[in-house]
Amino acid sequence: MVFPKEIEKISEKLTKAGFKAYLVGGSLRDLLLKREPKDWDIATDAKPEEIQKIFADSVYENDFGTVAVKSGSEDPKLKIVEITTFRLEGKYTDLRHPDEIKFAKTIEEDLSRRDFTINALALLLDKKSELIDCFGGLKDLDKKIISTVGSPDDRFKEDALRLLRAVRLSAELGFVIEGKTLSSIKKNSKLLKKISEERIRDEFEKMIMTPRASEGIILLRDSGLLEFVLPELLEGDKVSQNKHHIYDIFEHSLRSLDYAVKKDFNLELRLAALLHDIGKPRVKNGTGENATFYAHEIVGAKMASAALARLCFSKKIIDKVRHLVRFHMFNYAVGEVTDAGVRRLIARVGLEHLDDLIKLREADRIGSGVPKAFPYKLRHLLYMIEKVRHDPISPKNLKIDGNEIMKLLKINPSPKVGMVLNALLDEVMETPEKNDKKILEKRAKELNKLSDEELAALMAESKKKQAAFEAAVDEEIKGRHYIK
Repeated sequence: MVFPKEIEKISEKLTKAGFKAYLVGGSLRDLLLKREPKDWDIATDAKPEEIQKIFADSVYENDFGTVAVKSGSEDPKLKIVEITTFRLEGKYTDLRHPDEIKFAKTIEEDLSRRDFTINALALLLDKKSELIDCFGGLKDLDKKIISTVGSPDDRFKEDALRLLRAVRLSAELGFVIEGKTLSSIKKNSKLLKKISEERIRDEFEKMIMTPRASEGIILLRDSGLLEFVLPELLEGDKVSQNKHHIYDIFEHSLRSLDYAVKKDFNLELRLAALLHDIGKPRVKNGTGENATFYAHEIVGAKMASAALARLCFSKKIIDKVRHLVRFHMFNYAVGEVTDAGVRRLIARVGLEHLDDLIKLREADRIGSGVPKAFPYKLRHLLYMIEKVRHDPISPKNLKIDGNEIMKLLKINPSPKVGMVLNALLDEVMETPEKNDKKILEKRAKELNKLSDEELAALMAESKKKQAAFEAAVDEEIKGRHYIK
């Protein structure tokens, strides 16, 4: 087995100082599975203060006997290597943290406290390369099984996050959760309520980024854990849709997520694919093929935002997913929507979101059971977007700004400045060629002759035009759900 030079140097220093160094946990598991480790963990009989004496460039700022050693590597996976003293853990009164941590004498004792057998393996980092397997981890790796070290109930009651970690590992590795372990997860699912939202989010995020994310969601549902992670998704389980869908809401969401995973979309897009129809169960009207889900994207955006906030996702991620869910229902008809209409679409959803909205539409379509992610209408829309994407779509794109308007018209800051700019933008949206400074100055002087009431009427007409366009975009009562 070949190790990075940084790991070899660390193990050599520990061994030379008279201590043992073992590769443990997920790093060893991944190496045995011929996967690239995400990080590197070493267990040793050296105490934290002894580790720090050996490695001058290290940090010890916890109560768990873990010293962070800077390896000097440029590889982010190797830049920091965690070295932990053999330890034993006492009771977990809060189901999250051990009440007491004691240092163990042997690696076997250390392995006995770990969660799953496939993580309870150790490899001595010396010439002998002795593999320590006290709990059948190698056998479980070979059979692709996830089972706990000892009693499942005991392990999950020590740290309830292990309930979710078992599902995440199943999705990540493609392993099956062993029968007694799965039964224990179902029995103890409510313990997840004791775990902080941040820790739940971390495991859920890792699961969403695996190649089998949708399988993980199904396992969360079947094990009773989804109720404590994303209960909103359960509302769509077995809720039928209409003639535009062959799957219920829950399965449609999973199939959309599947597409996002296969295309290796980023976290925000995977979350949006999973949550884009989350509002449908709450707005469903009617039954059978003519059921409607009017405004589900508006309700869904609020629900997705609240759910992700509850799980302590960052504001940046929440805002992105909310926006994608809110505007995933755009409609486009070849020959009916003008260049100006496409400009209004861009202004409405934001140029920076367009590519992701198109990707979400692909996932939505494939999740609906249609064969093509990119039908002619969608390709035509992309052509139209490319054609007008550099045209002015907001006042800041005009060749004249508010200060220049005030100087030109000799007026002070007032609502009139904004009304003139909006009137100019409305005309430029229709005819981009008018975005010329001389033309805009001439038109601004003409608009200045109008009364505030007349300018307000122009703004009202512009808003009416935009509202009419948005009504066409949002229309779904007549069944215009998807570009086909």
